[in-house]
Amino acid sequence: MRRPLLHLPLAVLFAVSWLVAAARTGPVATAQEVSRLVTVQQSGVLRVCTTGDYPPYTLREDDAYRGVDITLASDLAATLHVVPQWIPTTWSTLTDDFLAQCDIAVGGISDTTARRQVADFSIPTSIDGKTPVTRRADADTYATIDQINRPEVRVIVNRGGTNEAFARTNFPEAQLTIWPDNLTIYDQLEQHRADVFVTDSVEGRYRQRTHPTLQVLHPDTPFDSAAKAYLLPKGDVLFNTVVNTWLESAIRSGRADQLLADWIG
Repeated sequence: MRRPLLHLPLAVLFAVSWLVAAARTGPVATAQEVSRLVTVQQSGVLRVCTTGDYPPYTLREDDAYRGVDITLASDLAATLHVVPQWIPTTWSTLTDDFLAQCDIAVGGISDTTARRQVADFSIPTSIDGKTPVTRRADADTYATIDQINRPEVRVIVNRGGTNEAFARTNFPEAQLTIWPDNLTIYDQLEQHRADVFVTDSVEGRYRQRTHPTLQVLHPDTPFDSAAKAYLLPKGDVLFNTVVNTWLESAIRSGRADQLLADWIG
C-alpha cells in the first residue's frame, strides 16, 4: 500500500509540491538542469540498479528481488507515488549501468572515492567492514590478514567491487580465485575448493545461517570500515535531498534496523 501524502516528511512534501507545479507548467530548463525527481514523477517509474547477489541487502531469486534495500527502495517509490523498476547490474558494471540506466542504485554499496567521482551518495544506511568467512573447522586458521596472505591459502572473491579490491591489496601472496558471482561462492568454501572469502560482516552473518558449516570470523571487529549507502545522481540537490530526508526518516523510525534484524537475526 502506498503511503498517504500527509505521512511524508515536510521536506518531501515541499519537494513533491514543487514537482507537481513543475510538471504542470512544463519544462523551463535544459535537460541537464531538470532534477531527476521531475523525470521520475513524469514517467511514474523509479529505476533502481541492483546486483541481486548480496543478501541481506539485495537478492534475486526466480526473477524476483527481495532484501533490506529492495524493501526500502520500494518504500521510496511508494513515497514518490511511482513504481520501482529493478535494473540488473553487476559489481563490475555497477557505476556504468547506474549512469546509463538508473535513478538510484541500492544493495550494500560501499561509499568509495572512485564512485564519488561520477555520482553522489545518500546518507549512510550502515557502517560495515571486511571480515573472513571460512569453514567452522578452520576458524582459527584464517582469522587475520597475515594468516590469509600466504602462498598455500586459497582465497576466493567475487568479481568487481570492494571485495576484490580488498583481496588484491591485502592478499598478494595468496592463491586468488576471482569468482563470477556472489551467490555460489559459499558452495566453493563448503566443497573445500577454496579456504576463505573476505566480505562485509553483515553478509557473513547472513550466510552462516544459510550455510551452517561456515562461520564469519570476528564480525564485530572487521579489518576495515566503510559506509553503505545508495548511489545517487551527481549534483542533483532536489532529488538527493528528497531521498536523504526519506531515508533519515526510515532510519530514525527503526524501519531499516528491523528489516536487517529480520534477515540476520
